[in-house]
Amino acid sequence: MTDGYPSGGEPEASDSLKAFGEVVKTFRRRARLTQEEFAPRVGYSVPTVASIEQGRRFPPADFVERAEDVLDAFGVLRAAAKHLSRQPGLASWFRQWAKLEAEALSLYTYENRLVPGLLQTKAYAHELFAGQRPPLGNEQIEAQLVARLERKRLLTERPNTAYSFIIEQHVLERPTGGVEVSREQLDHLISLAECRNIEVQVLPRSLGHHAGLGGPMQLLETPDNRWFGYCEGQESGQFISDRKVVSILQMRYARMRSQALTLEDSRSLLRRMRGA
Repeated sequence: MTDGYPSGGEPEASDSLKAFGEVVKTFRRRARLTQEEFAPRVGYSVPTVASIEQGRRFPPADFVERAEDVLDAFGVLRAAAKHLSRQPGLASWFRQWAKLEAEALSLYTYENRLVPGLLQTKAYAHELFAGQRPPLGNEQIEAQLVARLERKRLLTERPNTAYSFIIEQHVLERPTGGVEVSREQLDHLISLAECRNIEVQVLPRSLGHHAGLGGPMQLLETPDNRWFGYCEGQESGQFISDRKVVSILQMRYARMRSQALTLEDSRSLLRRMRGA
């Protein structure tokens, strides 16, 4: 379980996804097409079309465009897609955090297990979903992958949000997905680290005791300048609003920032790891 995504089963449907699915179904029936006839015209499988119409998965952008054209929907599908929830495939206990995350002024993340979801490449994320236990079916993997890639748009859609990521060095040294996937992931991190609003720091393996030994954490600042925290385990997550606890997490994160490599040293290490 990472970043609030369920470890199995279909994504939990939101009202906006259900409404969009009903609109697609209505236009499909208006065009007198069965799901079996409609699916190949939009380039997706019948189970995927069924999941979208039932509001169980987030529709990819190219599905919306193809469905709009195939069904001659007068722009209705494009308009409806703009109002979809940005929480596809998220576990119910993560949704409160995800809602705040989408509007945050600042977002801080410390990880010691894997590359944070917002920073993952498609191949890296696919490797994580494909390796889950209990195993996921192909449709489930595709649904969760689309959900994760959709959430990643926060990095480009909110250029005024200040993002800080602290990642343990051993996480980056683990060859998740093999050499090529790992190198692509490192390239992606190096590219993101060049963005003005994204800071990536590596906590060196040589460091002994540090302030993050209690486990992964996230912190965010809302538009009204309130701070909240979030910590996640195997099958559950804890949303933290208690100001005293949030203050403790802020203190630990600030300490980790000073214990981690500087921004430039972190970029240099990423480049060396990529070269190796």
